[in-house]
Amino acid sequence: MNPKQFLLVGGIVLLALGLVGFLGVFNDTKSAFYLDQGENVAHTGLGIIAIAASLLITDAMLQKWLVGIVGITALFFAVYGFMVAGNTPPNTFGISNLESPADDVLHLVVGIWALATVFLPRSAMQTAANP
Repeated sequence: MNPKQFLLVGGIVLLALGLVGFLGVFNDTKSAFYLDQGENVAHTGLGIIAIAASLLITDAMLQKWLVGIVGITALFFAVYGFMVAGNTPPNTFGISNLESPADDVLHLVVGIWALATVFLPRSAMQTAANP
């Protein structure tokens, strides 16, 4: 997968996650995967931005840098979420709740996926996908 594909696929996933979140699917605070309205807004907005970036940014190097920033940001929130597990403030950085371990795992997977897209040679990714 190249950075353009990551932005498009990741953007579609984020947009879908945000829109489904607005329907109240992930509003149960007792569930393993809980998203509040701030996270739904963030996921929807970031999804739209990622899709637009995949379609409008033609410079492959700029797309690569953008995906790298996404990866670092996702890993930051994953690590932070794991660090505050059980003692999280009610609203981290004024935007989201990170008390759900599933949310932390999702951030970890996205971070690894993004950085693999940036740093692994495409042949290594194809070999890993087709053993």
